[in-house]
Amino acid sequence: MTGSSVKDIHVRNCIAAERRELAEVLTALQSDLWDTQSLCAGWRVREVLAHMTMPFRYSTRKFVVEVIKAGGSFNRMADRCVRRDAELPIDELVASLRDNTENPWKPPGGGFEGALTHDLVHGLDITVALQLGRKVPEDRLRMVLDVVTRPKSIKFFGTDLAGIELRADDIEWSFGSGTPVSGLAQDLALVMCGRKLPEGLLQGASSRRFAHVIQ
Repeated sequence: MTGSSVKDIHVRNCIAAERRELAEVLTALQSDLWDTQSLCAGWRVREVLAHMTMPFRYSTRKFVVEVIKAGGSFNRMADRCVRRDAELPIDELVASLRDNTENPWKPPGGGFEGALTHDLVHGLDITVALQLGRKVPEDRLRMVLDVVTRPKSIKFFGTDLAGIELRADDIEWSFGSGTPVSGLAQDLALVMCGRKLPEGLLQGASSRRFAHVIQ
């Protein structure tokens, strides 16, 4: 077995565990929390889950048809579809996540590491917004931190980190240089992905730059 094959197996095991654990959390979620605003701008918790499970519910043909309907725009297609699919029964959406823990889906050009990043970040979009206190295991988190700090990811998310050093206070990890902003490594991963966090999760003179400030 090659080194890449061993790595793929490890990443896929991490993906399966992440989906399985998140499904357990969501199964126990109170019904009134599904309409809570997530960290994903414009999407409630139910929209985020609809987005996460979209690859399991859409065939390639259906995906292409929806993109064509959206004038070739993936972002417009994704937003329209998740807003529609978010009205599916919650039990059905949770089951779609739970029943596809071993699904080999990969985002185009992202590989299995991209799939893990997709699932982990969107899972945090939900659990951090709901203040559930879920901690992602360090081995999964480090793989995602490696992905989101690559030049391609930084360009994609467009987060302005000029003059900022992100510094984790729960594991040995930092990124950038300048004024330190510290917090849990998983919260800093969200910062890398352009999320605005609830106030109080980050520390440092420039922490409010990355927080959702309630007026």
